[in-house]
Amino acid sequence: MGNVVRQSWYALPSLLRFVLRRLAIGILLCVGVTLVSFSLTQVVPGDPVAASLGDYASSDPATVEAFRQRFGLDKPLPEQYFIYVTNLLQGDFGQSLQTRRPVAADLAQYMSATIELAIVAMTVAMIGGVGLGIIAAVNRDRWPDQVIRVVSLAGVSVPTFWLSLVCLYVFFFQLGWSPGVGRLPPGASGPMTITGLYTIDAMITGNWRVLGQALSHIALPAMVLAIYTIGAITRFTRAAMLEAFDQEYIRAARAKGMPERVVVMRHVLRPALAAIITVSGMAFGRMLGGAVLVESVFSWPGLGEYAYRSALALDLRAIMGVSLVIAAVYILVNLVVDILYAVVDPRIRLG
Repeated sequence: MGNVVRQSWYALPSLLRFVLRRLAIGILLCVGVTLVSFSLTQVVPGDPVAASLGDYASSDPATVEAFRQRFGLDKPLPEQYFIYVTNLLQGDFGQSLQTRRPVAADLAQYMSATIELAIVAMTVAMIGGVGLGIIAAVNRDRWPDQVIRVVSLAGVSVPTFWLSLVCLYVFFFQLGWSPGVGRLPPGASGPMTITGLYTIDAMITGNWRVLGQALSHIALPAMVLAIYTIGAITRFTRAAMLEAFDQEYIRAARAKGMPERVVVMRHVLRPALAAIITVSGMAFGRMLGGAVLVESVFSWPGLGEYAYRSALALDLRAIMGVSLVIAAVYILVNLVVDILYAVVDPRIRLG
């Protein structure tokens, strides 16, 4: 039986075997994330009951006991974890202590804003980072390269929270170029909900006024969130391309009289794509986790702001929900990156 299974496994295409292995690892990682997030919430200082009920209500033993029974806090920890995982498999993240709504509903409401911000920021970072990296590599050790290296180093060194405050003060309060905080102007209503992404929904429904408002509001926070990633992608792109420039086949291509543009785009950038894809995938996961600072400054109603308020209220179910969603997206992004990596370099899928 074992030989049959083994033969059937190796009969599958190498890329499919690679994807199935990565899926199995991803599922195990998700299980580990649930265990770690549940364990961490148990050692957080403070009492979630007191944070939710207040000092007056939490001094009443009957009220405290009723609260614990309602949210299952009176059960042993192993039983709480088993119930939590069982509910997760049914799409139930529990009930939020601060909003009194299902955590799944809160996550669905706030996640679309964070995903939209991260996608726009990642698009800006990819275009800017790869473009600057190419310019720096082509102009190695000349003044464009020196300037870009300084700018990229500054991008990965500047604290995101400080940069958010400075940009908001300069472009909103002083220059008036930015429309302010939030996803839309105060009192404005969003487009018909289809995907939850205002820009996409506005384009689908043809609501160009809301599209313009959404783009103007997302521009500044997306740029701030992208600054670090632009610096990282620029440095990785430059390093990968310089390594490719030193290969013998590049000298051979130039000796044959091949145009420099073709050499750079086809024979230098293409081998460097593996490193660029890897750092881009990690950067997207970092954006989701680091968006809390940008969202707090720009009052962006996303997962970051929801996680911040949940932490202040010691809302354990909400904290675990946010942690699990971000981890799941991070694992999914890395799975996609691994697949793209295997497509770009077929040797990877054979490992």
